[in-house]
Amino acid sequence: MSENERGRTDLRMPDDDEVFAVVENMLGANRVKVRCEDGVERIARIPGRMQKRIWIREDDVVLVEPWDWQDEKADIAWRYEKSEADQLKKEGHIG
Repeated sequence: MSENERGRTDLRMPDDDEVFAVVENMLGANRVKVRCEDGVERIARIPGRMQKRIWIREDDVVLVEPWDWQDEKADIAWRYEKSEADQLKKEGHIG
């Protein structure tokens, strides 16, 4: 197994209904504006299980799950650490 494959197994990759996104602005009230890899800007909600446990800041790479009934909104499913985001960029998963 190469080093590239070994490091990749540690990272959470998006499911079918999830996309990579970068946090653009903090909007308050547990909401952030994100720029998704599919080219859409969405308002994403930080779920209660992440509040006060996982701090999300501008320029963080996150996984979001767009809403079925309102495509301009989404829920944040995961936040990547800086080193994980760098690895995703190096492997070409995000731009």
